[in-house]
Amino acid sequence: MPRDYVRERKTESAKRKKDRAKRNTARRRAMKAGLVKKGDGKHVDHKKPLRSGGSNTKKNTRVRSASANSADNGGRGGRPRKRK
Repeated sequence: MPRDYVRERKTESAKRKKDRAKRNTARRRAMKAGLVKKGDGKHVDHKKPLRSGGSNTKKNTRVRSASANSADNGGRGGRPRKRK
């Protein structure tokens, strides 16, 4: 049975859009609370990444510096680095 790649791509695209909307919501919530400002170099990080089933609640988000956030997940979208 052939795979329907077009349907798979649309499904993945829709999921990415929903996750991006959740990240934007978390950023706006942190801005409203006065935790971050535009251009301050801070990231709003999800403790348990959205791609791993994390939620978008206040308990699951935190404000971190861009360098700390990048070092933690290695720029791989929330996946922890493998330790040697």
